Amino acid sequence: MNKRPYQMRVRAVAARETADRILDAVERLFWETPSGEPTLDVIAAAAGVSVQTVIRRFGGREGAEAAAFARAAGRVADQRGAVTPGDLAGAITVLVDHYDALGDGVVRMLAAEHLRPFVAEVAANGRRMHEAWCEQVFAPTLDSLTGVARARRLAQLMAVCDVGTWKVLRRDRKLSRKQVELALSELLEPLTSGA
Repeated sequence: MNKRPYQMRVRAVAARETADRILDAVERLFWETPSGEPTLDVIAAAAGVSVQTVIRRFGGREGAEAAAFARAAGRVADQRGAVTPGDLAGAITVLVDHYDALGDGVVRMLAAEHLRPFVAEVAANGRRMHEAWCEQVFAPTLDSLTGVARARRLAQLMAVCDVGTWKVLRRDRKLSRKQVELALSELLEPLTSGA
C-alpha cells in the first residue's frame, strides 16, 4: 500500500494551517497597531513559527501583509455580497455586523493611513470596496438617476453607510445595536424611497 498520497495530503493540510496562522497573526497585529510595521520576528512569534517559515511561505513581511489583506478583503466581499440589491434591512444588518466586528480597527487604520504606504493602500482598497458595495446594494435607487443627481445620491449613501457614521452612533453616542440599526434606517429610507 502506497502511503505517499496520504503523506502529501497531510503535509498540504499542515502547510495550509501554518500559512493561516501567519496570516491570522499579520491581521491581528495590523488591527492592534495599524501604523506599526511588525518585524518578521514579531510576525513569526505571533504565529508560532520561525522567521524562515514566514519568508519561505510569503517572501517576507510585505508578502505576508499582502496575502493577509487579500484574504480579509475576500471575507468582507463575501459577507457584504450576501445582501440582495434593494434589501435595506439586510444591508443595515450586514453593515452593522461588519462594523461591530472590525469598525474600531478600521477607525484606527484610517487615522494612521498617512503614516505608511501599505496602510494607505489598504484604506484605498476599502474605499473602493465600500463604493462598489453601495452601488450594488442601492442599485434600484441609483438606476433611476443619472449624471450629477446619481453621483450625489451615491455619495450620500456612501456617507451614511461609512464607518465614521457607525462610529458616531455606536461609539461616540453609545447607542445600542438596535438603535444604530434604526438610526441608519431613518437616514437611508428617504434616500432610497424615491422621495
